[in-house]
Amino acid sequence: MSISMYSASVPVFVRNLNNLLAWLDKAQAHAEARKFDPANYLGLRLAPDMLPFVKQIQIASDTAKGCVARLAGVEIPKWDDTEATLDDLRARIRRTLEYVQGFGAERLAGSEERAITLTLRSGEMQFNGQRFLEHWALPNFYFHVTTAYALLRQAGVELGKSDYLKA
Repeated sequence: MSISMYSASVPVFVRNLNNLLAWLDKAQAHAEARKFDPANYLGLRLAPDMLPFVKQIQIASDTAKGCVARLAGVEIPKWDDTEATLDDLRARIRRTLEYVQGFGAERLAGSEERAITLTLRSGEMQFNGQRFLEHWALPNFYFHVTTAYALLRQAGVELGKSDYLKA
């Protein structure tokens, strides 16, 4: 039996976005217990040339909403990247969850062969829907979710593998 484009996308995004919410709660508790401003997390980086924590969350959000919109053949909503607190990030994640969960299996049915074009600084990339999901959207999403996890771990937030894999 083959898996559907829906089951390979929406539930994956929902699970991981919910995990991100839980990590932000743990980060908030960590900051409060140690009496520092939780906004300190927003600028965290593992290396000077990488995007900060706040961008990791924004890009994970953009990847999830962009993926389901492209697969469904609808315009991707544009959201400003103005988050300045953990509460702002939570609101963005919840908004992403609401958007992604609005796509039922029927809206993504047949999207395996949908032509998808990404316009990047380096040029255009062409995919069919399945290749886009498997080789671009999911790896990009996991990259930014994993980086957010690593940044919080590096900052001392008590997260473990079970927090990452939580269903």
